[in-house]
Amino acid sequence: MSIVANIQEIEEQIKGKGVTLIAVSKTKPVEMLMEAYEAGFKCFGENYVQELIEKQDKMPKDIEWHFIGHLQSNKVKYIAPFVSLIHSVDSFRLLQEINKQAAKNNRVIDCLLQIYIAEEDTKSGMTEDECLEILQSEVLKNLTNISIKGLMGMSTFTDDENQVRKEFRKLKTFHASLLTSYPYLTTISMGMSGDYAIAIEEGSTMIRVGSKIFGNRSVQTGSIQTGSI
Repeated sequence: MSIVANIQEIEEQIKGKGVTLIAVSKTKPVEMLMEAYEAGFKCFGENYVQELIEKQDKMPKDIEWHFIGHLQSNKVKYIAPFVSLIHSVDSFRLLQEINKQAAKNNRVIDCLLQIYIAEEDTKSGMTEDECLEILQSEVLKNLTNISIKGLMGMSTFTDDENQVRKEFRKLKTFHASLLTSYPYLTTISMGMSGDYAIAIEEGSTMIRVGSKIFGNRSVQTGSIQTGSI
């Protein structure tokens, strides 16, 4: 199937469920993204800062760019002028830096707080207590150039669907517990190519799908991954 057909198939699956699809285009060439764009799809997610800024420079300016990878504070400035949503905020320090760089660009940047739900060390994120500490902080009120829209989580990479479901349900339960005090936290970003169906069943409102759209990820070499900025 083509890229466009893959997107259309997923969009049909999520139709009427209140779920937003983000096409994860990391390591994929601009030509592949443009195939989707020319069919009317404009929401793309990237994991690497340099790759994101290179693609943003080459592609139409009405694209909604999502940053979904681990973000170092010293690289926020490169994406602050244009990024639509940062999914992977895993510390208060990073949130403060995003606010600082957003202010320099006269913008308000939408963010999600990444919660650690997996049972593997390769995944990052904050604990529920750390998340609450941020939301309850008096300092947060002064960060007027960021807007926290919800939570993000990544499940364990495993074939055990029960474990994946348990991890997603944990995030959904935590999210539900926050809504009374923080009703603006409307987004739950969870679910990727291998588990988005389970994530939707467990309450996801945003899925990040790569290989199901663009095919298996190619091996990444060169400056885009290693970074020269």
